[in-house]
Amino acid sequence: MAEGPIVKPTKTEFRECWRTIWRTPYVLRLALSAGIGGFLFGYDTGVISGALLYIREDFESVNKKTWLQETIVSMAVAGAIIGAAVGGYTNDKFGRKISILFSDVVFFVGALVMAAAPAPWVIIVGRLLVGLGVGTASVSSPLYISEASPAKIRGALVGSNGLLLTGAQFLSYLINLAFTKARGTWRWMLGIAALPALIQFLLMLSLPESPRWLCRKSRVDEARAVLEKIFPSDEVEKEMDALASSVETEKDGAAAIGNGMFSKVTAALRNTVVRRGLYAGITVQVAQQFVGINTVMYYAPTIVQFAGFASNSVAMALALVTTGLNTFGTLISMAFVDRYGRRKLMMISMIGIITFLVALSVVFIEASVHSPKINSVESGHFGSNSSCPIYLTANDASKWNCMSCLKADCGFCSNAASEFHPGACLAATKALRSACRAEHRVFYEKGCPSRFGFLAVMFLGLYIISYAPGMGTIPWIVNSEIYPLQYRGIGGGIAAMSNWVANLIVSETYLTLTEHLGAGGTFFLFAGISCIGLAAIFWFVPETKGLTFEEVEKILEDGYRPKLCGKTKKKNVDSV
Repeated sequence: MAEGPIVKPTKTEFRECWRTIWRTPYVLRLALSAGIGGFLFGYDTGVISGALLYIREDFESVNKKTWLQETIVSMAVAGAIIGAAVGGYTNDKFGRKISILFSDVVFFVGALVMAAAPAPWVIIVGRLLVGLGVGTASVSSPLYISEASPAKIRGALVGSNGLLLTGAQFLSYLINLAFTKARGTWRWMLGIAALPALIQFLLMLSLPESPRWLCRKSRVDEARAVLEKIFPSDEVEKEMDALASSVETEKDGAAAIGNGMFSKVTAALRNTVVRRGLYAGITVQVAQQFVGINTVMYYAPTIVQFAGFASNSVAMALALVTTGLNTFGTLISMAFVDRYGRRKLMMISMIGIITFLVALSVVFIEASVHSPKINSVESGHFGSNSSCPIYLTANDASKWNCMSCLKADCGFCSNAASEFHPGACLAATKALRSACRAEHRVFYEKGCPSRFGFLAVMFLGLYIISYAPGMGTIPWIVNSEIYPLQYRGIGGGIAAMSNWVANLIVSETYLTLTEHLGAGGTFFLFAGISCIGLAAIFWFVPETKGLTFEEVEKILEDGYRPKLCGKTKKKNVDSV
């Protein structure tokens, strides 16, 4: 449990984790069952990117309105903000298990609503419900795993939540590809998400509540019964004594701050240790989103189309490769998170993220500059009324290229001889799209033919492999470790809500940013924000590997300050 002694592993926690679960497979059962909450999060994040391509085809209003596409994507994030806020309360009031079960029910209903949606607004309602479930699970699952894990493998097991998340993203792309030719395409893609929610609900019914929560509610015998399944018999009493002592201290603190939500939040913000924990917890959660990762997860096929791959199926296949790298990177995190530490991996991750965001920016800018020209003869080939209206009246029409055409909300029909030769700028209608494709040409609406497309996909993959081992999973691990016991539910809820707010800002603005700044300018903006995030992590986030919750609390109480040489110092201050 969390109350164990200091652990300074000489071998990777990944190996220690496998040794422990080999001896006590029940620990793995607890972690994987609760970790399906991360699976729901990952599946929802990944599946909408492919489904959106076909929702646009079925609903012309969605295809024409960028804000509607952004709303469909980001409404799940808005629901998750509410879910994260509710999750902090329900975890403390009703327990971690009940919170997970609640998230499953809401997610299940939301998935079915989306699958049956007759109009875009119904999809939005379903997305809101799914987000509510995901947000609650984002708080509950890591907390449950953390409190049901031995301290020496806590990081790896909480990391399993991240592994299921990224694995679900990869699976969602496979499912998207599987249903590209099926009748109903996006309905199947979104509706099948109800299945893992149902599976987790059934699994969690047979599992116990967190032993810490049981002990807090004076259900000591039940807590001991859970510990007996997790620890060797000769360690149970020691763990039980440590847990009881820790919970007693927690109750004393809770009595001083009150039981109401408002009083807990107020007390948390007034408490110096909690406030410093929130500096660290919120920093890593916000940084995780503002590196732009969910622009890739939510819009990966669209980004691949920006790079010049117009086909929906090709775009999803290439996006699948990048998502697979995310899963691989998460395995790296599980293997090294407790050998090299949370802080170091996050900083290395951020440096890689910044490097490849800049590289992506350069590639997309070059692709835009060198996009194929517009040929007036080609544009008139499909009829006098087929050309883009703005192109026909533009004073600088002779200077137009494919990117100019797309910025005018029109479509580019490639040259029949080569997609890199000058082509036609046409009105973006279904009839002209079909006419272009009937002549075995490619119709581009999101990106232009580019010889740089392969480079864009390659750098996108390197960006993800830099993100996954550090910023992908470690912010959730840090937030399961950084808060004093009596504030863990509320602290985790506040930090998770900050993550979802940042996620909402990014997902709701990405397509609009690309319209105004271009894909290259948008990635460069994320690179600049990531530099600020790297500095904030260096300054505010202490190392927590192998420490008990009480030892982390002591670090924050003394006051954490980094040194430029890489070591840290403690500074006694009353407040920050």
